[in-house]
Amino acid sequence: MSESIYDFVCTTGNGKEKPLADYRGKVILVVNTASKCGFTPQLEGLELLYEDLQAQGLEILGFPCNQFGKQDPGSNEEINEFCQLNYGVSFTMFDKIDVNGRDANPLFKYLKKEAKGALGSRRIKWNFTKFLIDAEGNVVKRYAPTKSPEDIRDDIEKLLS
Repeated sequence: MSESIYDFVCTTGNGKEKPLADYRGKVILVVNTASKCGFTPQLEGLELLYEDLQAQGLEILGFPCNQFGKQDPGSNEEINEFCQLNYGVSFTMFDKIDVNGRDANPLFKYLKKEAKGALGSRRIKWNFTKFLIDAEGNVVKRYAPTKSPEDIRDDIEKLLS
């Protein structure tokens, strides 16, 4: 049996188990985030996308990661508070995880296998790498951290229509 995004259960930032099967039929954008990164202002753009497109079926899943320059050192509670206070984040934020290495979160191992990076690399290079998943659970595309949420809006809207 081939695995799908819907086979994974992740823990939210407030400690609750969340089966990704709950997002079946939705277009999903998975992002590894960080609170103290040059790309952190992308949280504002992600929230705008979410506010604009959630009613049409978009879900954004944020996964804090401290593997790149130690740019998310806080606790899950501190990270959630930072995201809400500074960027009004209302999309689901999950537990802080590793995205690379032996302890990489199984979801990210799967995403990296399904959508390789530049030159076929599987490793995630930095915070705010994004994975777009269609309503059938297929990983459609991987975006570099430098791609802003606004830059990928058209791709998301095509999947929503």
